[in-house]
Amino acid sequence: MSVRGWHDHDMKRVAAVAGCAALVVALTGTAAQAGGRDLGREVLAAQDGWAAEGTGTTGGSAADAEHVYTVTTWAGFKAALADGGSAPKIIKVKGVIDAVSQGCDAFAAEGYDFQQYLKDYDPAVWGHDKPVSGVQEDLRAASAARQDKEIKAAVPANTTIVGVGKGAAIRGGSLQIRAVDNVIVRNLAIEAPLDCFPQWDPTDDNHTGAWNSEYDAVVVYGSTHVWIDHNTLTDGRYPDSSLPSYFGKVFQQHDGLLDIVRGANHVTVSWNDFADHDKTMLIGNSDSAAATDSGKLKVTLHHNLFRGIVERAPRVRFGQVDAYNNHFVVTRTQQYAYTFGIGIDSRLYATDNAFSLPSGVSAAKTLKKWKEAPLTAANNYVNGRLTDLIAVHNAEIPAETLQSGAGWTPALRTKVDPPRAVPGIVDARAGAGRVC
Repeated sequence: MSVRGWHDHDMKRVAAVAGCAALVVALTGTAAQAGGRDLGREVLAAQDGWAAEGTGTTGGSAADAEHVYTVTTWAGFKAALADGGSAPKIIKVKGVIDAVSQGCDAFAAEGYDFQQYLKDYDPAVWGHDKPVSGVQEDLRAASAARQDKEIKAAVPANTTIVGVGKGAAIRGGSLQIRAVDNVIVRNLAIEAPLDCFPQWDPTDDNHTGAWNSEYDAVVVYGSTHVWIDHNTLTDGRYPDSSLPSYFGKVFQQHDGLLDIVRGANHVTVSWNDFADHDKTMLIGNSDSAAATDSGKLKVTLHHNLFRGIVERAPRVRFGQVDAYNNHFVVTRTQQYAYTFGIGIDSRLYATDNAFSLPSGVSAAKTLKKWKEAPLTAANNYVNGRLTDLIAVHNAEIPAETLQSGAGWTPALRTKVDPPRAVPGIVDARAGAGRVC
């Protein structure tokens, strides 16, 4: 039974109505169009997480008529992004747009042969001591470069990307929010890109080999004031369970759903549904990135639903991350590693969250220590019961003892719901098509 079957439906409806009544969304002066609501003109509310810091986040809400676009194809979407530079713009996605509509074969370089690739780099032939090289690896890399160019979409500053209605979706594309300020992404079902040409690395995983893939669904790289709200991010048609294995390892074709890295700062991630994915969210991508990341990576995660997630929800390095009122659901049949990853010099503040764990999965596993760093984890509920996550973790996994006390207290929060009510509220309202 899915988590949506665990909660009384009447309770969900009541919670959703109450939550919508409490939600305050700031609008520009011309936000409400005659005859209906215009999501493209809405801006992040004051105090709503780290993205409200300073100038706040308004995206393209101030766009003039010439910079409001409705797109129905991937080519049209990329053209709209490129038009007008960093002038405020609103891009409305209507229906389903597919970045890989012609299939993976359209990107393959002439002469690339996957079956020959497997023969050339079979560990029985190549071994595990050196990276792959040669004709087929060069052709794989050339093929990958073609896919990279096609599926990555550069999002400029002062942009709002918003889905129209309940059926708006992006399949197979990677939104690249790089080195810009003031971006909003809302109300989209985003299917993670499928890497058509993963690389075999025989030296990976302690020289047992692994398939390594590229492409995150959304990347916030060195950008500031970004609001990611009411989206559904999944592997969609291509869950990991459907992927084949070669050389005894899963032919991994997915990377992250949302990565926030390389000095990104002042980001709010709210009311999203992250589902059925392995490595879901990195905040800070390298232990060696202190020069770019220290004092940055300030991110708020609130009212998100994480269901069927294996790990990284999120894994944090360096950042001051505020995570409250999220619902973390571990399903009975999924693999599960951990929820919060505690990385180098991080200061995670995780309170008022709800965890739904099946029998046999201990609350101790919700935290994973990668490097020494203190955190605050208070007033969290596991299966409806108040649970001290740090105490449980330290008691059951003493080799990874965690320090309590992040050393800071979030000031940028809107209404904090009682954590016992979070499953009903979040399950009913998180994700695309549920903006209230």
